[in-house]
Amino acid sequence: MMSENVTPYKDQQVAKKEQVATMFNNISKTYDFLNHFMSLGIDIIWRKMAIKELLKDKPQTILDVATGTGDFAFEALEILKPSKIVGVDISEGMLAVAREKIIKRKKSDVFEVRLGDSEKLLFEDDSFDAITVAYGVRNFENLEKGIADMRRVLKPGGKAVILEFSKPKVFPVKQLYNFYFQHVTPTIGKVFSKDASAYSYLPESVNAFPDGETFTKLMDKVGYKDTKCRPLAFGICSIYTGVK
Repeated sequence: MMSENVTPYKDQQVAKKEQVATMFNNISKTYDFLNHFMSLGIDIIWRKMAIKELLKDKPQTILDVATGTGDFAFEALEILKPSKIVGVDISEGMLAVAREKIIKRKKSDVFEVRLGDSEKLLFEDDSFDAITVAYGVRNFENLEKGIADMRRVLKPGGKAVILEFSKPKVFPVKQLYNFYFQHVTPTIGKVFSKDASAYSYLPESVNAFPDGETFTKLMDKVGYKDTKCRPLAFGICSIYTGVK
């Protein structure tokens, strides 16, 4: 089953893309807090590990797709010291939070965010040295189209780094993870975010996502070279890399 079939709001007849935008607009105010809280802060370590995949590439221009509130991009600024990062996201609510952070941290000269569709990126071919995505690709309406368009705007030799939830396969991690994701996550989400659908969509979207080798094969199919999958924390998360 591909991720296109799973949407946040079952009773709505609008496209997944619009539903995802609505969902993130609804949860944007509590998103950062809940993210760190529910992952016990481990998401910050995973982000750093993903960014470090680009250390030896020394990218000067980076596109952060599905940038959300900008956390992944800020991490990249800190670790990689590029000259420019552009963040793109479909949710205006999330970007409003990102813009506040950019001003507060005085990063306007190196980090800008724009409203945009990750599957129809409004950039020229061969524009960026690197592309990063954290927990964004499973929300794409058309996964193949999305990662193909990311490759289009990469410079030849540029690298894409994708951090995404995956499905652990080892006992007891698999069982604990499933319990936490299916029971604890929606409950916490309901209490704090006023949008219960968003947090029941999370485990469903992870479940439907073609992770591991299935995803690297999709990257190969659209033309990435040297694709790799690096599972973290017994496969709770994976870092995928590919070169144009």
